[in-house]
Amino acid sequence: MNILILGSGGREHALAWAVKQNPKTDRLIVAPGNAGTAMLAENADIDILDGAAVVTFCEENAIDFVIVGPEAPLAAGVADACRAAGLLAFGPSAAAARLEASKAFTKEICDACGAPTAAYARFTEPVAARDYIRAQGAPIVVKADGLAAGKGVIVAMTEAEALAAIDDMFGGEFGAAGAEVVIEDFMDGEEASFFILTDGTNALPIGTAQDHKRVGDGDTGPNTGGMGAYSPAPVLTDSLQQQAMDRIVLPTIREMARRGTPYQGVLYAGLMIRDGQARLVEYNCRFGDPEAQVLMMRLGAQALDLMLATAEGRLNEAQVNWADDHALTVVMAAKGYPGAYAKGSQIRGLEELPEDSRHMVFHAGTASRDAGIIASGGRVLNVTARGKTLREARDAAYAMVDRIDWPGGFCRRDIGWRAL
Repeated sequence: MNILILGSGGREHALAWAVKQNPKTDRLIVAPGNAGTAMLAENADIDILDGAAVVTFCEENAIDFVIVGPEAPLAAGVADACRAAGLLAFGPSAAAARLEASKAFTKEICDACGAPTAAYARFTEPVAARDYIRAQGAPIVVKADGLAAGKGVIVAMTEAEALAAIDDMFGGEFGAAGAEVVIEDFMDGEEASFFILTDGTNALPIGTAQDHKRVGDGDTGPNTGGMGAYSPAPVLTDSLQQQAMDRIVLPTIREMARRGTPYQGVLYAGLMIRDGQARLVEYNCRFGDPEAQVLMMRLGAQALDLMLATAEGRLNEAQVNWADDHALTVVMAAKGYPGAYAKGSQIRGLEELPEDSRHMVFHAGTASRDAGIIASGGRVLNVTARGKTLREARDAAYAMVDRIDWPGGFCRRDIGWRAL
């Protein structure tokens, strides 16, 4: 098969790495890709938000299967455009991707299907939002309704923080994403990520993970897109996973189908666990980043077979064959991230690291120049390893980190601390 993966981050490098191992893969293209994807596939310069451009590229290159990595092209209807042109595509329609593209829509779905989640209110102007916060008090959660690149959620521990978030969102800090705001009750507990494939009717759980959102050791400092992750997540026991399927995921899938917008792709449920009960924090309509890196490390070549079964509507025939092991990834970011950071610093030592089924450095914000690999983003590398135990995976990942020569970068040194 000729396969096109859309995206340029660590998630897409991990997807490409897994897909490449499957013998069904003949030609693999990543658009636009990064310096890491260029080492195992072809990179292509396409506007991945332009469905017509993606379709034209697929027709010119005899693409058999399109895997949409990030949320923005899904929300823009790129998967719809591919399917309308007769192309096989992995990823939900724009209508179904509203589960991530609109926090308010997700709350509507939860209300309709009875899925447990935090109580909430919606606002389209700041005065009423501020009054609501003053009435409710803190801690409280303020969310930009639309897509904000993972940065539109403020967990405000004080009323002042919450009011400042309202000012930022309605003041345009998140662009159109903040035109409507959802304010939720604060949910206490332990958060974990649950990943399910669905073809619109059938659903198949494919793994659990926990990520580390805050920039500093001990979960301190501002939120980021994620500073590391590990899989599986011990807090999501088999019984909790079944509970989440029965009370949250399957009712959501049925409600989406009932509305005439069946969901096809990966459904990433962020869950809050407390006292043996799971509640929904949010849905994402794509693989997490950096959770995809640890999931793909453990799934390997079967990831392609599972995504194909999803896109072809035969997920009832599929099953996941898990190795009884663990994977952990450490994000190396440019100094200053998630604030202002410099681009262009050189990264040395990557060529000396192992690249096999148990050790891999997935590139995120990298580019290739005459001098070698340089940093071109905030989160730059995902140093990933597998082990029989989580401790073994962690030790292997940090041993790789310590061999990378990049004075312009940093990482957290405590990834996996919750489970360890």
